[in-house]
Amino acid sequence: MSLVKLTIKGISYSQTQNGAYALILNEVDGERKLPIVIGAFEAQSIAIALEKEIRPPRPLTHDLFKNFADRFDIVVKQVIIHKLVDGVFFSSIICERDRIEEIIDARTSDAIALALRFNAPIFTYKNILDKAGIYLKINPEEGTNPEESDDPLTSPETFGLVGEEEVTGESYTQYTLAELYELLESAVQNEDYEKAAKIRDEISKRES
Repeated sequence: MSLVKLTIKGISYSQTQNGAYALILNEVDGERKLPIVIGAFEAQSIAIALEKEIRPPRPLTHDLFKNFADRFDIVVKQVIIHKLVDGVFFSSIICERDRIEEIIDARTSDAIALALRFNAPIFTYKNILDKAGIYLKINPEEGTNPEESDDPLTSPETFGLVGEEEVTGESYTQYTLAELYELLESAVQNEDYEKAAKIRDEISKRES
């Protein structure tokens, strides 16, 4: 079976499961998206890895794993989403130490959080993408198939990307730049990384 490389398109709040998020993976050489429902903690950890400018004051669980692996010369080579059963994705982490390769079973959300920290590529098999991949509607004005318009993952709101204000209902436009920097520091110290990413975006808009 042929492997298909994926990149992270964004993270959106899941409208089908309360308190859950949808990690949206994008086919590198194609138009299909692979949405995977993940928990809030994993979504936060992935968002932190994506937002290079935000550094937690203490290591998160996936950061700890990375530090541990670095200490013992373990390298994550790649992540493969290898199976889909009843809507649940199964993944493997391909590791290497002393030129010996090991395959470790992992939840997809954890595997991707680690792949980001190791700069490791993410793959899935073509048959999984054929089965679960969708053409995600980003802009309703662009025109897609009618059946896609009701998909809960259309118009995704993501951490650090456009549309997040629609999820939280919060806006930071009324704050001064100095106040935004104070709020950013406070959010990071409180480990509220969703809020930190949004404030950082507002700062970027002002300074661009």
